[in-house]
Amino acid sequence: MAGTSSGMVAGLVAVAVGAVGLLAYQAEATVPASLRAPSASASPSVAATRAPRDRRHPTALPADSGRGERVVYSVDDDRVWLVDDRGRVTRTFGVRPGGVDPAPGSYWVTSRSHAVTGSDGVPVEHVVRFTAVDGVTVGFSAATRAAPAEPGSPRTGGIRETRPDGDAMWRFATIGVPVVVIR
Repeated sequence: MAGTSSGMVAGLVAVAVGAVGLLAYQAEATVPASLRAPSASASPSVAATRAPRDRRHPTALPADSGRGERVVYSVDDDRVWLVDDRGRVTRTFGVRPGGVDPAPGSYWVTSRSHAVTGSDGVPVEHVVRFTAVDGVTVGFSAATRAAPAEPGSPRTGGIRETRPDGDAMWRFATIGVPVVVIR
């Protein structure tokens, strides 16, 4: 009789585990892309089209730019929004992009450096990196002095901010913070 009871329990456990797995699969299939966890590489289905803008308030956070705490970067508008965990914009500012744009999608901050020399030879600070495109690292940084790029420098993925905006980005965008790139 003990063998029969343990066999029934094992069978019930197997059925329960299978049911939970099926429910998890079905639940994941219904989660909107804007609520899914960010991935290390771009998700072509996320923000692939230009996010709707409020024409009366061009610096307003675009709709469909994600949820929760995140950095939103518009490659078409050359603008960044720092968004807190309640969905409120804490700061927005214009940027000067490098020659390499990241694809629209969801990323996260993967590394940071306090001060380095950019690939264009310009000293930069508060570097916040989130992806690479064809071997070119892409991230936000602030030049420490006004200096033109060195002649013949490689294409750069540095998205340049002013020093005050770079300070704000540095305080906000720690390792793991989502970065949503939109058109």
